[in-house]
Amino acid sequence: MDRKIVGQLLRLLLVIALCVVILMLAWWSLPLLYPFLLGWLLAYALNPLVDLLHRRARFPRWLAVTVTLLLFASAMITIISALIMRLVEEVMNLSGSLQDLVTWVENSFNDLLASPDIQGLINRINDFYKQNPNYEETINSSISDTAQVITQAGTGLISLFFNGIVSILYSLPTIATIAIVVFLASFFISKDWNRYRILMKEWFPIAMVQRVGSVWKGLQHALFGYMRAQLIMISITMVVVIIGLLILRVENALSIGLLIGVVDLLPYLGVGAAMIPWLGYMFLIGDWQLGTGLSILYGIVLIARQFIEPKVLASSVGLDPLPTLIAMFAGLQLFGIFGLIIGPIIVVVLMACHRANVFRDIGKYIGHGNR
Repeated sequence: MDRKIVGQLLRLLLVIALCVVILMLAWWSLPLLYPFLLGWLLAYALNPLVDLLHRRARFPRWLAVTVTLLLFASAMITIISALIMRLVEEVMNLSGSLQDLVTWVENSFNDLLASPDIQGLINRINDFYKQNPNYEETINSSISDTAQVITQAGTGLISLFFNGIVSILYSLPTIATIAIVVFLASFFISKDWNRYRILMKEWFPIAMVQRVGSVWKGLQHALFGYMRAQLIMISITMVVVIIGLLILRVENALSIGLLIGVVDLLPYLGVGAAMIPWLGYMFLIGDWQLGTGLSILYGIVLIARQFIEPKVLASSVGLDPLPTLIAMFAGLQLFGIFGLIIGPIIVVVLMACHRANVFRDIGKYIGHGNR
């Protein structure tokens, strides 16, 4: 075999082996290092404000980092507290609505049993029992089994809900510990940010640093573009929902529209997580006018998103709609619900590497070596 082909095959195997080793190391080390990665991301995000306080306000670097982290922590605590208070308020309101719904269902069921049609059906069933006594035990057993299945399903849902609450309470100390580690890592990384940058340039070749910098700039563009696209879509959803609720004369239309816009952040579920139960409840209690209006409004929101979202993502992130859809579906199949986010991120990373000519350089290395 030609020595050139042998060399190319060896270099190809070397590249594949390095990629496999890097992926295995990342997979193994991520559960151990993710608090420090989060700390680095937090330090990177807060670094502009730290530099501003350090250069303009003449704060020492450590003090600028401390003030910035305290401001960030205060803002997060305020937002989380407000969300929890709002959630508790909504749950209390929902409990009252559920009680009304249970009363309405009970009254409707009693009225249904008292109707002539149902009474006639009951009389025919009794006549059937008298004429066929052998079937009575079988039918009663089937009804009992069905009721038992329904009861077990309801009990399972309630148990799942309370077990989820208990698991969250048990995980609070772990979450607090991770948060402390993230903040400490962010403090030390941000405090010595410039020194770490110099060390990176000294430890690694200039070409590698330049390639990594190009990839990182592409990821920055895609990340902020994705955030911009989400803000645009949420704003459009909020405006459409608020206008629709005002036309339908729904009370607290502004607050409800803002909440539905926030719910729109949920992957895969989106606006439907709030609108579908609401309009279903309206139909259930007999408010056909509002239920129909909410259904039309939900359809308008879905149609608007289908037309606008691909264009917004394409212009903001630089991804075509078809590759984005393929990446989301593949991520969903491989990683579950979080794959809807992981899939597009992988595509963005690959595109950033392509723009930084990483694949071109790898191809040149495989074909010609270090020449």
